[in-house]
Amino acid sequence: MQSSFTLQATLTSGKLTAPAASPHHITRHALCDRINQSALGRVVLVRGPAGYGKTTLLAQCHNQMQHNAIAIAWLNLDSADNDAIRFLRCLCMALQALSPPNEATLQAPASAATILSPAPRADVLELALAVKAHIAAQTRPFALFLDDFESITERTVLDLVQDLMSDLPHHGSMIIGTRHAPALHLGRLRSRDKLVEIDTAQLCFSPDETARLFSSMSRPLPPADIDQLHRKTEGWIAALWLVSLSLRQHTNVSAFISRFSGTEQSIAEYLAQDVLAGLPDVVRHFLLRTSILKRLSVPLCQWLLPEFPCASLLEKLEGSHLLLSNDSGDSQTYRYHSLFSAYLQAQLRAEAPAEIAALHRRASEWFLNQDRPVPAIDHAIDGGDFERAIELLQAHATHLAADGRMGLLARWFAQIPPATLATQPILQALQVWATCMTRGPSEARLLMDELQIATHTDPAVQRHVRTLHPLLLSMMDHHEQAYDAGMPGIAALQGELSFADTALLNAMANAAAVLGRYQDARRWLDSARRAQGNAASSFNQMYSEAVEGIIDLQEGRIRQAGARFLMAVHATHRDAPGPVGGNAWAGVLYAAWVYETGDLALASRLLTVYVPLGRDVALPDHMILGYVMLSRIAFLKGDAERTFYLLGELEYLGHQRRLPRIAASARVERARVLLLQGHGSAARDELQRAEDDDLWQRVQRLRLPANDLLYPKLGKQRWACYAGLPDDLRWAIRTLEEDTGAALQARRMRRAMKMRLLTAVAYARLEQDDRAHELLIQALQTAITEDLCRVIADEGPAVAALLTQFHSTPAGQRWLTRDAQAIGWLQKYQQLTGLDFTGGATPIKNTVDAILIDPLTAKETRVLALLAEGLSNISIARQLYVSENTVRTHLRNLNIKLQAANRTQAVAQARKAGLL
Repeated sequence: MQSSFTLQATLTSGKLTAPAASPHHITRHALCDRINQSALGRVVLVRGPAGYGKTTLLAQCHNQMQHNAIAIAWLNLDSADNDAIRFLRCLCMALQALSPPNEATLQAPASAATILSPAPRADVLELALAVKAHIAAQTRPFALFLDDFESITERTVLDLVQDLMSDLPHHGSMIIGTRHAPALHLGRLRSRDKLVEIDTAQLCFSPDETARLFSSMSRPLPPADIDQLHRKTEGWIAALWLVSLSLRQHTNVSAFISRFSGTEQSIAEYLAQDVLAGLPDVVRHFLLRTSILKRLSVPLCQWLLPEFPCASLLEKLEGSHLLLSNDSGDSQTYRYHSLFSAYLQAQLRAEAPAEIAALHRRASEWFLNQDRPVPAIDHAIDGGDFERAIELLQAHATHLAADGRMGLLARWFAQIPPATLATQPILQALQVWATCMTRGPSEARLLMDELQIATHTDPAVQRHVRTLHPLLLSMMDHHEQAYDAGMPGIAALQGELSFADTALLNAMANAAAVLGRYQDARRWLDSARRAQGNAASSFNQMYSEAVEGIIDLQEGRIRQAGARFLMAVHATHRDAPGPVGGNAWAGVLYAAWVYETGDLALASRLLTVYVPLGRDVALPDHMILGYVMLSRIAFLKGDAERTFYLLGELEYLGHQRRLPRIAASARVERARVLLLQGHGSAARDELQRAEDDDLWQRVQRLRLPANDLLYPKLGKQRWACYAGLPDDLRWAIRTLEEDTGAALQARRMRRAMKMRLLTAVAYARLEQDDRAHELLIQALQTAITEDLCRVIADEGPAVAALLTQFHSTPAGQRWLTRDAQAIGWLQKYQQLTGLDFTGGATPIKNTVDAILIDPLTAKETRVLALLAEGLSNISIARQLYVSENTVRTHLRNLNIKLQAANRTQAVAQARKAGLL
């Protein structure tokens, strides 16, 4: 029987069409954007096993490219395409889609005899040349999609594809979807930056994508349940989808997720049929018993199963690419996918429950012999051997606490039965420490009362109690009570200091610093540092440097503060890469310094790590600083919606945690944002809502890092300087000059600098330029000396206008020539704000001027130029090869940054700022 191989038949077969979009699929925005932004002139290789969403991702990129007016050719491959003639004919038909309807189509002979019989070489050459000629004739951007490329194994066909890849024009791209690395020569493409690779790790769902998957369910899941599912599946899309199907059958979804470990029937069948089917008994036995291990190596497996040929088994399993994945950090260490591991462990519990305790015991012994107490304790607990776990904790828990391993300790203490822990008061005291540093001081105080460790007479326990009492009070924002409560403990210190004693010195130094008693604070910090020689503790080192850094920050030694915060961040978890190895206490403070210097990218990365930690521990200053910085970064990116969302969340957390300073601080910052947006009346109302005389009078007596520049009175003074009438300006000048004197006397140098800036704006609005410039120079000297930009740039258009005006005056030019560092600082400020000082003076008006508050991106600059030419949105989209939605996003950002209401105003403001 003969078959026709016409274009119509090929189209009907689905070989030339991308899969239809499903409303249940999650759009992979980040991956699609990465591919679309980097694909032209390159080969994109999307590689991963079945169930990782390769084809769905390719289809989404296909749709996005079509929307961006990029020509698309799509070909679904199968094993029959290993015939070169068939492959080229299918490719010819796919490439028809690249030609506009009015152009000649690429024709290929379609007789059954030609296609189904072995073709002579001439036919292959003819078709190959026709394909290459058609690709070379393309004048507009295009993309060729080849899906299911793992089907291609024939060398001739692979060589044809290699040839097409080598001659790919700069405006074309080839996007390949495959289950494994194709037998192509990709090294040269990599070296020429012509290859974009998306692997299994990148194909996995991010936490946000997992959340979006489950948000479409009829009963949305709580965030905690979604996070748990994401961790257990590691973003494996097929597993998540199967879980979402299973959830529909359960009335108590949270309970199912809590016990979910891969044992649900649908997932078990998937794993059993697709993974375990056909494996020899010895391999199955090995898999089940080594599933108790988080990481596998030959020596460990051999210790666990001495009668098995572990080296050869691991080698075979590694080669399968299904059961084990090599750990990226160590070529000799492996692990199971967590879902697969959970399934194996369930099978082990069903088939050989009596062996589990002995397996864990042997694993614990091996790790202890390797001087690795952490996994040794893990296996003791996992095997239910709590006596052994207690024995190991007695030997190692204090050292782990001193190294800041509070989360680890908290997890262990939660797994050990309370009755077992009740016999060990020292471990109970450490449990309070771990609870404090992971779940916050309120819960730690409740636990401390419940365990009644304050009544224990053991001197070692009492040392912990003497420290925990003031520490918890201080973390709950009761600094005065903390200072009083800690003084008896300070008086009792003698002899060699323990971890708890050193922590007491740090806690009291922090309380003294907040109370402005810097002499006491420094004396205790010096004592804490000296103790490090006897009882080294990275936790206490972090604590000491962070507190000293706060004092430096308050007194205007900003560079020194930054250095101390960086030391504090690196003090804990020294094995962690980069500056995210510390904890929330030091990390948020370091991020605050990085933000001040203008490195918003690094600040954002740090805050992404540390703000959730600070929120969980409920540290008031760290929560305020972290959320405020994140909201400001969002505002500078033009995302006002996220700005107000973050401030709303901060206010809610303040109410929830019964910490009024947090809620009121969110309102003060919201007022600042509203004022910068030109909503003076709304800003004034927000400041009134933030008023609380008892609260702010107390705050003014203290030296709280988060509220040094964030309190209602300063907000009102800013409002008067920017939006007030002459009487308001005179009030602002009078009160700001009084407050500046008080700040200088108290050595609150950063606060004094901010006040001088605002006072200068007020004088300029009253046309007293000489006095305005005098104050501005004083503020700038501090900024230049300490490399500060954001504290000035965050004041937005009013200060920018003052700087522009000052720059155009003879006094400003003289100042620049006298101070060698001034020009460098001014260039950095211009880089941060996008401000151009070459356009002359800008008058200070009675309203906030519309001046750029953040530099434009390269794409926004291009959109602005096309906008100035009078092009429509669709014309701009075609010029830039992007969608109209993307253009609208750029226009929205331009309006926010230029403070314009429409396209015409945006162009006018850009011309005014010298951007056009």
